Amino acid sequence: MVGQGKKLPDPSDGVQPIVGNQKNPRDFDDKLGTPPGLRTGGEMANPVPSACCVVLAAVVVVYAQRHSQQDSHIQYERVGADVTMKCGSMDWDAAVTWTANGTDIDDSHLNGSYLILKNVDLTQSGQYSCYEGSSWHLKYQTYLRVGVPPKEPVLMCRSNNYPKGFYCSWHLPSPTYIPNSFNISVIHGTREMVCEKDIFPKNRCHIRYLQLFSTVKYKVTLTVTNALGKNSTTLTFDEFAIVKPDPPESVVAKPVPNNPRRLEVSWQNPSSWPDPESFPLKFFLRYRPLILDQWQHVELSDGTSHTITDAYAGKEYIIQVAAKDNDIGTWSDWSVAVHATPWTEEPKHLTTEVQITETTSTSTSSFMPPPTTKICDKGAGVGSGAVAVCWTAGLVLAAYGVLFI
Repeated sequence: MVGQGKKLPDPSDGVQPIVGNQKNPRDFDDKLGTPPGLRTGGEMANPVPSACCVVLAAVVVVYAQRHSQQDSHIQYERVGADVTMKCGSMDWDAAVTWTANGTDIDDSHLNGSYLILKNVDLTQSGQYSCYEGSSWHLKYQTYLRVGVPPKEPVLMCRSNNYPKGFYCSWHLPSPTYIPNSFNISVIHGTREMVCEKDIFPKNRCHIRYLQLFSTVKYKVTLTVTNALGKNSTTLTFDEFAIVKPDPPESVVAKPVPNNPRRLEVSWQNPSSWPDPESFPLKFFLRYRPLILDQWQHVELSDGTSHTITDAYAGKEYIIQVAAKDNDIGTWSDWSVAVHATPWTEEPKHLTTEVQITETTSTSTSSFMPPPTTKICDKGAGVGSGAVAVCWTAGLVLAAYGVLFI
């Protein structure tokens, strides 16, 4: 019987009804203060998960207690410096043991509980740990990074997709062996511009032109910083000065049939050049035979092909092409080299008189009948008598043949 004003939960509502004193299985037993899996009232739940929780909790407590007694960090030092490390909060005269990358350090490097490293070099980078006496409780840990401050960075800015914008890239002339951070600022007149950094490569960023054909200079400053120092460099340039296309693409060289001194060369505009109709490119062709070191050059104001007319017949050539905006900027790098050899006539097979004579002699001798004198070989001697006997025998055989006919 259901009381007035109350309604039993409907299973279709997504809520299961609770009958009597039934409790949520996740709740602890109010009377026993123990999880359901550890109840003693006749039914026993699976004790394995509860036991695992107890063990995990114990591990966490031990880990927290142990690491609360130690100090761990990264320590940066310059190559050639003298380094002193203190064993956390331990007294100077405390008995300690130091290790480097898990290997015990000789006591000659200790001053009391302090570790002294003289004139450190790159090989001494690593993890240093200090343990208390014979208990081997870890009291202090640091990761030593040995390096150098950064030198002045190398900065380069270039527009290979004019008039869309330009990019700047940078690198250090020598490694520092420790992490470096780079900060770049671009100023056009009095306005600071955003340089969008590339995901790859990480040492490059792009700037979009906000105003074309501007006579105001750009100023780009790059600052590099690490834990041991910092350095910077600055470039100031006009918009037109940094225009430099990428090399021409798909360069092809092939011989011209029936022309032993010609090579046909063709190529395409660099795909990064966005508008070759409005901003046309001119090209520079260079070529040479492999047997010589001296290049020959041809500058072309338009078109993407050229016929070489002075090639050496039968000699292999190496050919490259560069590109440049018609009016501004500088020449691109050279394209990938291609190789080609001018057309050569196929050699004809000629038959000489000597070959004819040898062929006739060979043919005649191969059809000669076997000598009839072989019938006299057994009894014949060397000389005219032997020859006469052979002829006589031949005549006798001929006579017998006529009689039979």
